Amino acid sequence: MTSVWTTFKNLFWWNHDRGSWQYDVMVTLILAFIFLAPLKINFNDKPIERAAHPTRVVLIPDGAGGYIYEVDASAVNGQDAIEPGLRRVIEPIAGEVDITKYEPVRNTSGKITAYKVWVKR
Repeated sequence: MTSVWTTFKNLFWWNHDRGSWQYDVMVTLILAFIFLAPLKINFNDKPIERAAHPTRVVLIPDGAGGYIYEVDASAVNGQDAIEPGLRRVIEPIAGEVDITKYEPVRNTSGKITAYKVWVKR
């Protein structure tokens, strides 16, 4: 019984020489735990899934130092305040910007689906 206790004590305190079969068994068990434990144990270390932003914004460089943002029409509230609505959507993405012009993008039935917004920083 003392040899079993001595073996466990040596395993716990890592007293075996490198290259011995006991050392190889310990390293194999550690590597098996590292690679196989995540398959069976939930460590709760998965990244948080984030929902997509509710407004679709597409950024296109215009070639003259500015940008064209295509903003989904559903992000702009009301017909009388289009420019402030566009600014409210674009500025969290791009920072403070100057809107030089904007124009509606219509589908085949004539409904406004998006706005193209020309922006200078």
